[in-house]
Amino acid sequence: MPSTQLRIAGFADLDARTFHDLVRLRIDVFVVEQECAYPELDGRDLEPGTRHLWLARDGAVLAYLRILADPDGVARIGRVVVAPSARGAGYAGRLLAAALAEIGDLPCVLEAQSHLVDFYARRGFTVSGPEYVEDGIPHTPMRRDP
Repeated sequence: MPSTQLRIAGFADLDARTFHDLVRLRIDVFVVEQECAYPELDGRDLEPGTRHLWLARDGAVLAYLRILADPDGVARIGRVVVAPSARGAGYAGRLLAAALAEIGDLPCVLEAQSHLVDFYARRGFTVSGPEYVEDGIPHTPMRRDP
């Protein structure tokens, strides 16, 4: 079986095909599968401090997330997604571990879909605010301090 490769890049280091494939996965899951109409291309992918992390096998993107550099010096993890055909294989955990290694000692926040709170809690995140509904999906703010 071909190996799964971790990739990390800033926007300037992404070729057009790779960026297309990353955004396609995000749209396929968040917009189509989860039926959330929202502006997927929010401009934050382009920011110099943004890091794109993904797992790929044979050129196919299996899982993705991005790390944003918020103005207050906190790292923000978002757009955590696993392709439907790759779910259940531990890719989200592997990708999150790589993201936390990349973030290092910075405080980190994310907006978890509420059914995934325990997944993030096992990786050191704690609930940092009340649950809210965005695009019809319950979310919970979470934070991880070094």
